[in-house]
Amino acid sequence: MEYTINKLAKLAGVSTRTLRYYDELGLLSPARMSSNGYRIYGHKEIDRLQQILFYRELGVPLEEIKKILSSKDFDRLAALESHLSALLAKRNQLDMLIANVIKTIKAAKGEIIMSDREKFEGFLKKLVDDNERQYGKEARAKYGDESVDRSNAKIMGMSKEQYAQLDALTNELNDTLQAAFEQGDPASALAQKACELHKKWLCFFWNEYSKEAHIGVTQMYVDDPRFTAYYDKIAVGCASFLRDAVLIYCQ
Repeated sequence: MEYTINKLAKLAGVSTRTLRYYDELGLLSPARMSSNGYRIYGHKEIDRLQQILFYRELGVPLEEIKKILSSKDFDRLAALESHLSALLAKRNQLDMLIANVIKTIKAAKGEIIMSDREKFEGFLKKLVDDNERQYGKEARAKYGDESVDRSNAKIMGMSKEQYAQLDALTNELNDTLQAAFEQGDPASALAQKACELHKKWLCFFWNEYSKEAHIGVTQMYVDDPRFTAYYDKIAVGCASFLRDAVLIYCQ
C-alpha cells in the first residue's frame, strides 16, 4: 500500500513538516513523486520511518540515526530486538519511579516509614539504566564487565548527599566548560578548572582514576556522536575543546 505525505503523517502521528525535514536531511525520502508533485511512500519507507521513530524515542540524534540506517551492516531484526530491550528497560524505570512515588505518598500519610536511600532508589536506578542503555555496550567492550558493574554498584550506593553533590557538580562543570570554551583557550585557567571538575565528576562513577583513562574518555566524547551531541548542547565543538584541555591537564 502507498501513502501520500498527509496520509503517512496521520498514520505515524507526525507532522508533514517533520516528514519533509527528514527528506531534506536524506533520512527518509519518498519512494517516488506523483505526476502532480505529491510525495508517495511505500512499504520500505514505512518500515524506515518506524525505525526512525524508535530511535527518536530512545533519544538518538537524527544524524546518528541516518548513519545507523545507512550502514551496509544494518540489520532490521537485530535493531527491533535492541529497541525492545531498550523499551523494556525504560518501562522498568517508569515502574520503579511509580512505585517510588506511591511509597512517598504512603510515607507522607504516615502509613509507612521511608528511608532516605529509598527516596532516591528510583532516580539512581534510572541513572544506571540510562547509562547502560546508551553507553553500556561500548563501556563494557572498552573497560570490561567487572569495571562497569563496580561503577553501577557505586552509583546505586550513593547517599542523598552524594546524589545532590553530583547534580550540583554537573551543573558547575557544564557552566565552567561553556565559559572556558567561549574564551577559546584550552590551556586557560578556566579550562583547566573545568578539567579538574570533570575529574571529580568522573570519580563519582569510577572506582579508580588514571590520566590515561581521563584522556581516553574525552577522546571517546569526540569519536562517539552520542557523546559529541551531549557536549554540543553546551557549545558546538565543546567535546573537542574538552579533550584538548584534558590533554594539557594530564601533562
